[in-house]
Amino acid sequence: MNLEERLLYQQIHPLKVAVDLGAAGLTLYLLWQHSVLPALVVMLLPTALVSSVLIRRGNLEPLKQSALGRYVRRYMTLPVQLARSGGLAVMVVGAWYRLPWALAAGAGIIAAAWLSGALFPGPQEGPDASP
Repeated sequence: MNLEERLLYQQIHPLKVAVDLGAAGLTLYLLWQHSVLPALVVMLLPTALVSSVLIRRGNLEPLKQSALGRYVRRYMTLPVQLARSGGLAVMVVGAWYRLPWALAAGAGIIAAAWLSGALFPGPQEGPDASP
């Protein structure tokens, strides 16, 4: 498996998903409290560490062969990944300004990005897409 594939499939590893969700929740709480430095540490450090380990040593082949792996191979394009990041940015702003509607909107953007292939199936193709 090449680096591009490892970068893609580590995103759906259960450990990575759990760490991302936990870190995002704690980061948003800390930003709501205006604790910038702890929020930055929580937002960046755990995710980077888990990603690094999974990219270097994780057994990602079962994920690649799974239905979810085939889905992300086809639909997790750069624009979709940017939309996910944009959704998180909306949530960060919402937490800082204590705007629950912005938190919900950001979560909706992230969910729509993850589900974009199911909502709008078509000729989109991500890295190493194959029928």
